[in-house]
Amino acid sequence: MPAPSLPSIGLAKSLPRNCDVLIIGLAEQGGVAVPEASERAQTKRFGVSVTDLARSLGAKPDEGKSVILPAAGDGPRLLVIGLGTGEVTPEGLRRVAGAAVRQAAGLAEEASLSVALALPADEPETLLAVAEGALLGSYRYQPISTRTKDPAIDQLSLISDGKVSGAPGLVDRARIIAEAVAQARDWVNLPPNLLYPDSLAEDAKTLVRDARINVEVLDEKALQKGGYGGILAVGGGSSRQPRLVRFSYSPRGAKGHLGLVGKGITFDSGGLNLKPGDSMYTMKSDMAGAAAVLTAIWAIARLGLRVTVTGYAALAENLPSDTAYRPSDVLTMYGGKTVENGNTDAEGRLVMADAIARAGEDKPDLIVDVATLTGACVVALGNRTTGLMASDDETADRVLDAAEAAGESVWQLPIPAETRSKLDSKVADLKSTGDRAGGALIAAAFLREFVAENTGWAHLDIAGPSFNTGEPYGYTPAGGTGVAVRTLVALAEAVQES
Repeated sequence: MPAPSLPSIGLAKSLPRNCDVLIIGLAEQGGVAVPEASERAQTKRFGVSVTDLARSLGAKPDEGKSVILPAAGDGPRLLVIGLGTGEVTPEGLRRVAGAAVRQAAGLAEEASLSVALALPADEPETLLAVAEGALLGSYRYQPISTRTKDPAIDQLSLISDGKVSGAPGLVDRARIIAEAVAQARDWVNLPPNLLYPDSLAEDAKTLVRDARINVEVLDEKALQKGGYGGILAVGGGSSRQPRLVRFSYSPRGAKGHLGLVGKGITFDSGGLNLKPGDSMYTMKSDMAGAAAVLTAIWAIARLGLRVTVTGYAALAENLPSDTAYRPSDVLTMYGGKTVENGNTDAEGRLVMADAIARAGEDKPDLIVDVATLTGACVVALGNRTTGLMASDDETADRVLDAAEAAGESVWQLPIPAETRSKLDSKVADLKSTGDRAGGALIAAAFLREFVAENTGWAHLDIAGPSFNTGEPYGYTPAGGTGVAVRTLVALAEAVQES
């Protein structure tokens, strides 16, 4: 599949001549920061300042609330957007920039637009946030159609006074990260008849062909030879055989080793424990964890971070057939542990267990797995917050700090000591499921059984925020969100600096 298309982005000290839409922010205290030329033109044309005109048309500082001002002669249209009623934070600017760019895209008619942003960006953190938000907000999934459209926006400009240290590098970093998130979104949005284990593995190889990433793909024969009983069982009901993709990035001077594991169920019907029809429709998104891991490593390599990263994407399609695995089957997992299968719709933990066990053999300092694992986590935390469970609080804090730096919402949940007993089995080493109470915690307790001894481990359950079935908000589109990509990149940066 083609790489996602994002607009070009650059820096400008003043309003670009070809600008079609100028985005300016309205703060709770004071007016809007308007480039001098635009202020003069607007005042001359309408007899009042941009701030007064905006407020007369209903502009408010509430975050994301916007009004469109008429153009002054040949100048750009002005989009005035609220920056929020509290302290302006980098994540707040990221959301505002994304919302504003998406609204500006709605002004496009036949031709693509050039959009400039005059938002507060006088520090490295705020400049990076505005650039990221603008690019993430410009994302559009291209429908599979005979009717093609030009992108709504083809150029973004950040108006900056040039005093921010390292500004060009920050913009480049924002673009690399945004491209990784956009690729994850594209994969999640692709229909399951077009994205399946082998095709995703091939796409992953193509994606990183120019990066310093070594790629290994295990097909069904290699998986059988290696003893990957979980991945083989889950993928056994489909004619599209499972795959395990391994990415390895090992730069010179690496200061740590991060292991990443992603769940890649390209479509989840529930298997023999068949899902209701309405619950099945969005199950093309059940590979969002694998998408996050693969694209995050791509971004880490392109950024040249000095940290070794080894990643695994466990890819399978979970379908019912005469070759599908069953409830009560006993599976021999990678490494030899046996598992009594409780429910074929609890398939994610089985493929993840194999991959986590394999990841431990690489002896990373820390393993982080990312998975759309449980509906229970959605019930607990809603659709916008990722659940975090970890081997210890120090590891959890490292991931929480990375998520905060990236601007992603993550909340720690416990794995109580009594949870493990719910996985006891009379016919195998353990069972894959427990009772309904604390389902997200039980799933995490199961995964923990496959983590190598003395290895830090964190589990990110992204079942809620991986796919947005509602309207777009901030820089988040409808459909695939690309959640966790930015957190994983921020974590790699933290490992590099530790």
